[in-house]
Amino acid sequence: MSVPPAQGRVRGAAVADRLFGLAAKGAALLTLGLLAAILLSLLVGAWPAIEKYGLGFLVNSVWDPVNEEFGGLVMIYGTLATSIIALVIAVPVSFGIALFLTELSPAWLKRPLGTAIELLAAIPSIVYGMWGLLVFGPILATYVQQPLQALFAGVPYLGALVSGPPVGIGILSAGIILAIMIIPFIAAVMRDVFDVTPPMLKESAYALGSTTWEVVSKVVLPYTKAGVIGGIMLGLGRALGETMAVTFVIGNFNQLDSLSLFQAANSITSALANEFAEAASGLHQAALIYLGLVLFFITFVVLSLSKLLLARLRRNEGAKS
Repeated sequence: MSVPPAQGRVRGAAVADRLFGLAAKGAALLTLGLLAAILLSLLVGAWPAIEKYGLGFLVNSVWDPVNEEFGGLVMIYGTLATSIIALVIAVPVSFGIALFLTELSPAWLKRPLGTAIELLAAIPSIVYGMWGLLVFGPILATYVQQPLQALFAGVPYLGALVSGPPVGIGILSAGIILAIMIIPFIAAVMRDVFDVTPPMLKESAYALGSTTWEVVSKVVLPYTKAGVIGGIMLGLGRALGETMAVTFVIGNFNQLDSLSLFQAANSITSALANEFAEAASGLHQAALIYLGLVLFFITFVVLSLSKLLLARLRRNEGAKS
């Protein structure tokens, strides 16, 4: 007895749908498995350092491979400081770029300007690092660091923030280079999510007499807040994980003499890049893997906080309505 063609097609579609569902589930489980495997390998590799130093590793600033005394405070501070500086600079600039492209730019300029900004993301990080060391560093030292040191000489706190040799490398230089690197990512995401706002909502607000800023702040941003925060988190993740550009301009100094923005420091990624290949198996290598585990945890915390922030924004919206 032959199966009717229509019934055969239905059965074939059901089988294909089931196979697609299993493939999607397998991909999700594979991702979780890879994440668990990476975490497990980091724990196993870092265990000698975890066993010896415990959580004290996070607050110890001594990094002495000769005497096998290791602490990750300098690297953790350098990673967080440069990433925060990058966000402080990149988020307003990216917001301005996205606002201009979606609301203010003439039609003939939108596409070439958007393409030019996206091309910044295609520049290799090592090129950013070389440019930062050879071009941007001397400019920063001559036209920013030296004038600031002369201006705030003797001023409590402010003077300490700009102290240090005027050589143009350090935490601030690394933060600015990171900001330039993550601007294309954040700006592109913001522009795309601003574009998905229904035109009717914006046109209604303009018809009621709203200014461009009022439309963006009271219509566009509330509608696209999840995408905006996602773009910012994408940029932050890029800043936390950047290696070569930071290695060129942060100074790779494993001591924390002051909290100056011009102080040469180190980051987790630059320490791993500089030392892992030469690290002897044992406590030194375990300490470096411990740093990688700390960076993994920092990234996880950042992602979790972004999710909590979005959930809180949604709850507040529900309370207002």
